[in-house]
Amino acid sequence: MILNVLRLTLKDDTTAEQRADVLAALRRIAGLPWVAFSSVGPEFTDPSGLTIGYAVAIDGLANLEKYMHDPVHLSGDDVILPRVAGLSAVRFADDDDPDIGAKVFALHQAKVAKYPDWGRRVESIAIS
Repeated sequence: MILNVLRLTLKDDTTAEQRADVLAALRRIAGLPWVAFSSVGPEFTDPSGLTIGYAVAIDGLANLEKYMHDPVHLSGDDVILPRVAGLSAVRFADDDDPDIGAKVFALHQAKVAKYPDWGRRVESIAIS
């Protein structure tokens, strides 16, 4: 199982309607058939409601690739990414393959190569 845990901070000027649209898009993506289980919602320590947690578990690299390129995911990013001021990620797996991280990164790089504008948008908001 590969787990992807994101912390998204929305821009300060995000309206309630835009925040709802972002949450709905995240929930659609988390509901894809490639996702084994998920959790999406506001961080309850942020009174502004602008910080959102997103966690998905995906069983295997083949399903991860399908998830990453699913049209629902791609169109959701068009709603989500313009509203995000910052994004941090933690990714891990219960796989014993010592190269699993490199394989996941290779899938990410392949997506960046296929969708360079997407890659630039994600890179512009990523927090290390």
